[in-house]
Amino acid sequence: MWESGKPTHVFDLDLLEGRRLVIRKAQAGETLKTLDGVERKLSTDDLVVADAKKPVGLAGVMGGFDTMITEKTRNILIESAWWDPVTVRRMSKRHGIHTDASHRFERGADFESTVLSTNRVAELILNSGGGTLVGDVIDVIARQLDLAPVELDLPEVYRILGEELSTLEISRILSRLGFAMTAGSEDIYLVQIPSWRLDIEREIDIIEELARLHGYDKFPNTLPAYSGEVRELRDAHKDERLRSSLLALGYNETISLSFISKDDARRFSTAAELDLANPLSDEASVMRTSMVPGMLNMLAYNLNRGSDNVRLFEAGNVFEASDGKSLESKRISIGATGSVDAEVVRGLTPGAAARPFSFFDLKGDVETLLAPFSHWTLYYDAQAADYYNPGRSARAVLDGTTVAQFGQIHPDVAAARKLRQDVFVAEIYLDRLYQHDLRQVRYEALPRFPAVERDFSFAFDDAVEFEKIHQSVSGLGISEMRSFVPVEVFRGEKVGAGKYSILMRAKLQSSERTLRDDEVAQWAGQITKALEGLGGVQRA
Repeated sequence: MWESGKPTHVFDLDLLEGRRLVIRKAQAGETLKTLDGVERKLSTDDLVVADAKKPVGLAGVMGGFDTMITEKTRNILIESAWWDPVTVRRMSKRHGIHTDASHRFERGADFESTVLSTNRVAELILNSGGGTLVGDVIDVIARQLDLAPVELDLPEVYRILGEELSTLEISRILSRLGFAMTAGSEDIYLVQIPSWRLDIEREIDIIEELARLHGYDKFPNTLPAYSGEVRELRDAHKDERLRSSLLALGYNETISLSFISKDDARRFSTAAELDLANPLSDEASVMRTSMVPGMLNMLAYNLNRGSDNVRLFEAGNVFEASDGKSLESKRISIGATGSVDAEVVRGLTPGAAARPFSFFDLKGDVETLLAPFSHWTLYYDAQAADYYNPGRSARAVLDGTTVAQFGQIHPDVAAARKLRQDVFVAEIYLDRLYQHDLRQVRYEALPRFPAVERDFSFAFDDAVEFEKIHQSVSGLGISEMRSFVPVEVFRGEKVGAGKYSILMRAKLQSSERTLRDDEVAQWAGQITKALEGLGGVQRA
């Protein structure tokens, strides 16, 4: 194997039933104890080397324990075969075995070296251990393998390499590699591929071999010819705006695998999964239907290595199956855990110390990302997915369409993934968000007339959210009202159980004139009436 890259196997001939080998598919219920001492259950998809009664080896992967060579062995049968790479790969994955033999057969061994390798093993045994060679080689060919010649166009070689190699130089390089080159028509030659080069399939593969042997350092450094123009992708400016905003907010860009497990696909999405034909493992068996599992894995990776303050974001596609087709949509996921830097906190509140990252920090970051996009309405509600913590999660709805979900990961989900501190994740649906254009920067003169502010202190039931209050006041249609924001929230015995007190501030201003006291009083009365209509009780 080390000399030629071709694995072989030897059997104790006296332990083979019928003193012969049979290549067949395993039968249902059959077992095989391999050389590593493990009893393996075989399936009808397994290809085995068998004697007259039972399997004695897993083809191309590992031999059997019961027919191995021992100090009692006196008669040896040498076996060398060419095994289909796909079949060996599937068996190796199915049984969890990776051997020197399977490693080579999976990548394509030399299909014409079976007799040569058998003779070489016999020669080594006779030279080192003595013995007598009995009989001739038995060579059985199940199907003839032949690599069809590949056409090599000399002008194409020059076009790709940018340097005209002589026919003599090309012939010399290929012959040194074991290729046979014969003349065809005009500048086209037929190249016969050797049996040990299963990686050569196309003309470009041969050109690569020519470049490698000729020497990459011998080619002049020139730029390729190009005619046309470079055009940005349709949403490139939007991508760059979000990316620059996230970097400015302190997040680091990451890339994760596009594969997740079936359990994660069903836990974090309702979309139909796309199964991989040849998955790397059960943990990466389907195309991702959500960006959240990958983000959680990256956060856990950092936390497990002592990084307690983590800010990550990733842009990528998610996939789902629909009517036999694959649908892709673009998203951005954001992950954060740890604390907010003391400098940042003190910038917002002088004298404050560092504090843990919270839901409101993440909400502020999401608001920053959505702000540049033009829209008529934007509101947040609590209808987030069930893998978020209720009361610490939200959904962003832009002009009636959900464009983001975010919040703290549910404690049960965090515990299952062994996350040892609070983790916050957001997922933004870019295919929906990008239906809105970026806001155009416009100059607006500072108002020449003074603003008037009025405070409203009311007590509400806990069921009344501020979003509902804001919608009610906005529905009054007061054109001079510039903002209506909460200032302070209070809960306690004086307010009563199940209630909260909130101080709200309305800012009124006209761009054409100074507002009169009677106008302001009238609007204040309308606002008070609207708040009372929601069950609010005005406080003194």
